[in-house]
Amino acid sequence: MNQFNRRDFIKSIAAASSASVLSIPLSSCASTGGAKSATRVVVVGGGYGGATAAKYVKMLDPKIDVTLIERNPTYTSCPLSNEVISGERDISTLQVGYEGLKKRGINVVQDDVTAIDSAKKTVTTKSGKTFGYDAAVVSPGVDFNFGAIKGYSEAAAEIMPHAWKAGPQTLLLKKKLEEMPDGGKFLICVPKGPFRCPPGPYERAAQVAHYCKTHGKTKAKIIILDANSSFSKKGLFEQAWKELYGYGPDGMIEWVAGEKGGIVGSCDPAAMTVSTEFDSFKGDVINIIPPHSAGMIAKTTGLTNEKGWCPAKPETMESTLVPDIYPIGDACTGGQMPEFAFPKSAHMAMSQAKVVAAAIVAKANGLPMPVPYYVNTCYSLVAPDYGFSVVHFYRVENGQWVYIKEGSGVSPVNFDTKEGDTVVKKPVPKLFRKIEAEYADGWLRNVLADAFA
Repeated sequence: MNQFNRRDFIKSIAAASSASVLSIPLSSCASTGGAKSATRVVVVGGGYGGATAAKYVKMLDPKIDVTLIERNPTYTSCPLSNEVISGERDISTLQVGYEGLKKRGINVVQDDVTAIDSAKKTVTTKSGKTFGYDAAVVSPGVDFNFGAIKGYSEAAAEIMPHAWKAGPQTLLLKKKLEEMPDGGKFLICVPKGPFRCPPGPYERAAQVAHYCKTHGKTKAKIIILDANSSFSKKGLFEQAWKELYGYGPDGMIEWVAGEKGGIVGSCDPAAMTVSTEFDSFKGDVINIIPPHSAGMIAKTTGLTNEKGWCPAKPETMESTLVPDIYPIGDACTGGQMPEFAFPKSAHMAMSQAKVVAAAIVAKANGLPMPVPYYVNTCYSLVAPDYGFSVVHFYRVENGQWVYIKEGSGVSPVNFDTKEGDTVVKKPVPKLFRKIEAEYADGWLRNVLADAFA
């Protein structure tokens, strides 16, 4: 993967953020007569993806009737929620309401969607309301497969929190960490991919270690039991763990790969143990992240494949299984594209949402379909002044996603410098990591504003 500098990064993000939507001029949409009656768009789910889709459809064509249905009055961001667990961030900084979307003329309905009838093109809610649509955007997030780990359940999650949906579970895991004694063990159980936020468990390990290091729990041990053989940003995380906390059997953080006994098959909440094929582990705090798949409404609507994810067309994000429905966000898989290469992240959800908005507006106004581009940006914080990031770009060719090397890349583990005729690897200056940590906070504020303001 290519290294990239800050200037290239800013240029890349600016280009990717606008490419899919600005290929349809706003003036063209505003002046086009369009359909005989106003196009109706219903958005199911008000996270990063759903909120962005609703906002950008309305921005691109104010004539379109946009309804957003979301069960919660306030959205809590998962990105950077690991900082809440370590006490470095207040959860209120991750929360946002829907007033900004209402001011844009979007009909925001606080309700739970219980059914989508793709034949009649209607969406029904728990309160009994029915909404007709010409295009539906479904951003359902994920549901957990609690039964995949023997002994784990929703009730068990109150003892062994997953904290993989930001909110009460985040605060519960924070409380358990605060109560953990010095010398205690904190276990993080990672499911087989794909799962939401691929770098999240490893960032969480660092944030827990940071809390222990700064709150008199220097004898604590964080063990990552991982069903996978590798993980996102592995070189960067391992470098940071070694530098800041100690890594390995004798360090504060230890990672156990799947093939070496990291696959958790069962748990006992009463005994506070988890078991793998080779061993049993007892923890003072146990964070089990269960396997997951697309949210239930996607399954009942027929949007999911045999693996439980929503396949979509690269050109528009329209479902390959149900016409006129556009699944976006963590629930999606990228058609023939390997699922690991189609990251389940907030930024990717927003990128998909902008592609969908452009496609819906183009279809409603009889315009050519725009050429889509997708981008994923993800920051990880391993300490308040230590961050790093990745950025990935994709275009579409012959109905397939194609990775764009130019502009894509990852924060460097080391810098290559020349000493005479010899290339020597030098550590990245600490200032570089500190600046990226500051960028992470700015990125959060910008994406929240982009989606909800």
